[in-house]
Formats: sequence, structure tokens, C-alpha cells
Amino acid sequence: MKVDIWSDIRCPFCFIGKKNFEKAFQKFVQNDKIEINWHSFQLDPNMKTDLTKNHYEYLSEVKGFPMAQIMQMHENLIQAGKNAGIGFNFEEVKVSNSFKSQILVQLAKEKGKVNEMEELLFEAYFILGKNIDDVEVLSEIGEKLGFTKEEIQNAVQSMELTELVNNDITEAASLGINSVPFFVFNRKYAISGAQPTHLFSEVLEKSWSEFAENDSKLKIIEEGDSCDLDRNC
Repeated sequence: MKVDIWSDIRCPFCFIGKKNFEKAFQKFVQNDKIEINWHSFQLDPNMKTDLTKNHYEYLSEVKGFPMAQIMQMHENLIQAGKNAGIGFNFEEVKVSNSFKSQILVQLAKEKGKVNEMEELLFEAYFILGKNIDDVEVLSEIGEKLGFTKEEIQNAVQSMELTELVNNDITEAASLGINSVPFFVFNRKYAISGAQPTHLFSEVLEKSWSEFAENDSKLKIIEEGDSCDLDRNC
């Protein structure tokens, strides 16, 4: 059985969704028979890295809302993060394009370390305030998983890995995915957004017991908190 997950490192709900899904996955009896496939996605591919702005300042600028309003809008998100075991540090988040980090996701797929890579990238961006568009930062992250600095430097320049990122983004568009996180279970059922653990558990059970190999039409079970292409989080 396969679970496909589209996610962007810059999406806080993707981090929460990952944590909640993992709790359900760990409790699922047949989890050793599940293949989890992480896919690249970019919410704002044209965004330029700007280390002079933090997360709040960037959103205030692009949305045209006062800083106080932006911070108030994040209160529930911060609490949801705490509930999932995440201490978001939005004041220190460095506004950085996520494409290079998605290349690392593709590299980690080839080595069977993609889940660990996703976790380290989320932590670097949302908790440690690292610039995920910086090759030196990405090298430090990669080295924690056994990659050499040279491997990371070569990866971010790889046309093959770049194509894999773009293929994931194109596939998401073909499936009508315009917000993340987005979870697809055996290409039959889908969950949009950072749903609670119990819902992931229910859909894991449902998709396992009702899998129909020839049924290719996605059925979205639930839509919840996510980040979309219009920078709405």
C-alpha cells in the first residue's frame, strides 16, 4: 500500500500534518506494509530569499495586513504546533525560497532517508531560523544524514534532481492539488490539510480494507488547515 504526500518545507501546516500522520502511522498495525512517498511542492516558486524579513514581516508585506493582525492570525497555528510537539519560532524564520531544499528531498529519496530529511529541513526552517536556500546550511543538514558536502553541492546543481522536483509539482497540478499538505492513499482516498491523528488513522484503516486497484478517481475525505498557492495559511 502506498501513501503519497505533497509538502513544502515553508508550509507550517505541512510540519504539523507530518507529525500527526506519523502518530497514526506508528499505531497502524500494518505499517510495515506501507510505502510512504514524499513529493515536492512549492507554494511560492517565484519568491526571492530575503534575510532582512522574518515570517511575520513577509506575510504582512505580501498580504497588506498590519503586523499585529498577522501575529494574531498565527495564535491558533502556534497552539496547533504545540499540540503536535512543534515549537514554531516564526520571529526567527528566514524568508527563503524552498526549491534547493526540495532537491535535497529528492536526493534523500534515492538513499531511503527522505522522512529524516523532511524532519531536519522543517526543524531548520521553522525552529532554528536557518536559510534553506543556502548551500552551506543544506550541507550541514545533509551531513547529519551521512551525505558529504560535495554530494549536497552537486545535488543542488543537478539537472536530474531539478527535473524530479518539477515532475512532482507537475503531477500535483494534474491531480488538482493547489494546497499542502496533501495526502493520497493508494490513489483512491485523499486528505487535504493538517488533520488530527484520529482522522489519519481512520483513513489508513479505510484505504487498507477498501483498496480498489482500478479505482483511480481521488476521493477527498476531509479538507483542513493548509497553505495554498495564494499564500493563505
